[in-house]
Amino acid sequence: MKRDEIESQILQIFRDQFEIANPGLDQDLREVYEFDSIDAIELLREIEVLLGAKLTREEKKSAMDIRTINQILDYIESIGASRAAQV
Repeated sequence: MKRDEIESQILQIFRDQFEIANPGLDQDLREVYEFDSIDAIELLREIEVLLGAKLTREEKKSAMDIRTINQILDYIESIGASRAAQV
């Protein structure tokens, strides 16, 4: 999946699940939108749906420092690349 496709789907998730219409790609989600740990857990579930696979414990742990949409996109791309390299 290309980055622009991932971005489109992530922005749709933010609109549908979190009622955040147009988040800035580099805005701190916690500070600007009060995105909390419960939201982060829901987002990880949505990322699993997007990827069509469960995230490993290590993949979930690496998501703990994510603050922006761009970081989410980087995270999903890195998981995709890592999994492709294992196949």
